[in-house]
Amino acid sequence: MNPASLYAAPNALAPHYSRFRVAERLLLTGHSHQAWPDEAFEAHANAWLDAATYVDDKWEHAFAQAQHVRDGFARLLGDAGGGIALAPNTHELVVRLLSALPLERRPRLVTTDGEFHTIRRQLDRLAEEGLEIVRVAERPLDTLAPRLARAVDDRTALVLVSTVFFDTGRIARGLSEVAARCRMHGARLLLDAYHQLNVLPLSLAAEDLLDAFVVGGGYKYCQLGEGNCFLRLPAGCDLRPVITGWYGEFGALASADPSHRVAYGNGGDRFAGATYDPTSHYRGAAVFRFFADKRLGPPLLRDISQHQTGVLADAFDALGVDPAVIDRDRSAPQSELAGFLALTCPAAATFVRELKARGVFADARGDALRFGPAPYLSDRQLRDAMGLLGEVARASA
Repeated sequence: MNPASLYAAPNALAPHYSRFRVAERLLLTGHSHQAWPDEAFEAHANAWLDAATYVDDKWEHAFAQAQHVRDGFARLLGDAGGGIALAPNTHELVVRLLSALPLERRPRLVTTDGEFHTIRRQLDRLAEEGLEIVRVAERPLDTLAPRLARAVDDRTALVLVSTVFFDTGRIARGLSEVAARCRMHGARLLLDAYHQLNVLPLSLAAEDLLDAFVVGGGYKYCQLGEGNCFLRLPAGCDLRPVITGWYGEFGALASADPSHRVAYGNGGDRFAGATYDPTSHYRGAAVFRFFADKRLGPPLLRDISQHQTGVLADAFDALGVDPAVIDRDRSAPQSELAGFLALTCPAAATFVRELKARGVFADARGDALRFGPAPYLSDRQLRDAMGLLGEVARASA
């Protein structure tokens, strides 16, 4: 697909998102929830029809859709032989991983102070129960990897770190150094790649991260919607999660352990849960096919994203608004930002409401006002959104 056709008005992709009316609305929450292509609507109907046709035999068809979703995530990770466990949300998967760790012998968990609430809240609660939680400052980001690596010792069970931070959109570089330190001390590494997946190319092999666990999902840049999250396991992983569902033994039902030790399947099946609503996997498989048909791979999507965030940044700078009211960090080059533009705004939550009243969808995390474009938006829509932001900023000055 010619990128220039995606910058024009109307955007060449917009007709494929007609039910979300992307050409008519200023949807700048692409870092949180992107629109779904129309094929996803048909996939929902197919899930219903399969249930009506096959009743309880629908699961053979549902599992085939789940496999398409696993394959889609594996391609985005540049995976080589790892397993993919699926779940409706990342929290379930993180908890299962934590439950598989030798926390009695290794009661230390190392993370940053910039992790999303899924990890932040759970670790806060575990700290109340006596686990040692070490939080390394996210900033300055250019020294994060070595500082995080130095915090790993023989008592460390797991390091949890984002590959792109949710509050700033900045990329964490040099995580292979953290992985090497984990290997040295026998610790595990969990990467939260939610804000990288399908907007910034990722290759675990190229980045020497094949022995890392990776968590993420399709709610954001993948356009898969709710219910499509994953945990990638390194090849040969033999961990036995304590929090485990009966789907975790599907691959082991025929070979029961005579010692009555709880059995686990192979690969991602080890971290499987239990009965779920398969509709999300029908939708996810359809959207992965749509991206493949349109040849919208991560390298092209990265180019589009960089262009769009650049348009937003330039349009914001041209507003000339009071930096005490709203400003942006210009210290990081565009190449160090992933899929959204974060502006510093003390009244960010108020700005979100004022923008929505003007037809602009954005969101806030603390004092970060976030604008996330998507490949179906035109440059004109991006500039229009920044123009309306200027109205709000001047009115609040």
